[in-house]
Amino acid sequence: MNTKLDQYRIFNEAAQALSFSKAAKNLYISQSAISQTITALEKELDTTLFVRHAKGVSLTKEGRLLYQETAQALSLIEKAENNLINLKELKGGDFVIGAPDTLCVHYLTPYLVKFRERYPLVHVRVVNGTSLETIKRLKSGQLDLAFVNLPFDDEAIITKPCLTVHDIFVSGHPDDHLYSYKELSHKKLIMLERLSNSRRYVDHIFAKEGIHLSPEMELGAHELLLNFAKNDLGISVVIKEFSQMMLDHQEIYELHLEKPLPERSIGYAYASRLSLSQAASKFIELLNNAA
Repeated sequence: MNTKLDQYRIFNEAAQALSFSKAAKNLYISQSAISQTITALEKELDTTLFVRHAKGVSLTKEGRLLYQETAQALSLIEKAENNLINLKELKGGDFVIGAPDTLCVHYLTPYLVKFRERYPLVHVRVVNGTSLETIKRLKSGQLDLAFVNLPFDDEAIITKPCLTVHDIFVSGHPDDHLYSYKELSHKKLIMLERLSNSRRYVDHIFAKEGIHLSPEMELGAHELLLNFAKNDLGISVVIKEFSQMMLDHQEIYELHLEKPLPERSIGYAYASRLSLSQAASKFIELLNNAA
C-alpha cells in the first residue's frame, strides 16, 4: 500500500464536499493540488472514484465504498491523536498506581488528593498488594508507577527512595528494659507475613546476627500489628513513621533496643524498559516538591 494518509484526508474532504474547489478551500490548498491528488489516488488504486461534472463531482460506487471505510478509519486516527494529546497534557487518560495498603493509608493519600485537584480529568486507579505483588504487576505492564518497601534488587525495574522509615518494636505497656536482639527473639512477636518486603528486611537484619525470628503471629496488615500490640497480644514490629499517632497518644509504647534497626526507605518504581508516563512524572514532581 503506497498511498499516503494525506491522500485519504484529501479524498475524504472532496467526497464530503462533492466539490474539488470547496475541498481546496476547506484544506487551504489549491484546487489543482486536490485534482492531482485524486488523480494519483485513482491511478494507484486502478479505479475511478469520482465522476467529474461541470458544477462539481459525484462519487462512483467504488468511491462511496472507499469513503465509508476511510471516513471511519480517519475518525479513529483523529481520536487516537487527540487521546495522545490529552495524555500528554493530562486532560484525560488513565494513571494506575500500585502500592501496599500501609503506604496508601499513611503516605500516598495526600498526594493522590493533590494530583486529583490538579488533574481532575485523569482517571486515577490504585491497585493494592504486597511489594512483591506490586512489582510483579509493574513488570507485566499493569501499572504506570509502583510504591514499595525498599530495598528491592531487580534489573527490570528502576527504584528511587522517597521516604526514610524506621522499623521498631512496640507493646501495649511501658517498658524501660534495654533489649538485645537475642532477647527480642524469645518474646511473643507479631510480624507481617514472610512475603512482605518489610518482614524480609527485619528477618535479614536479625539473620546477620545469627538469630532466626519465629513470630507467634504473622499478619497481613500493618494496622493489625498496631491493634494487637495495643491489646497486649504480643510485641509487634511496625514502621515508626506510620505509628506515630498511637505512640503520641500512648496507646502503644516503643521498646528500647541496644542496637536500633538500621533505617530504610520507601520508594517508587517503574519499569526500566519503559519511559515514565506524563502522569507518573507529574506525580513524582508532587513527591519531590513536598520533600
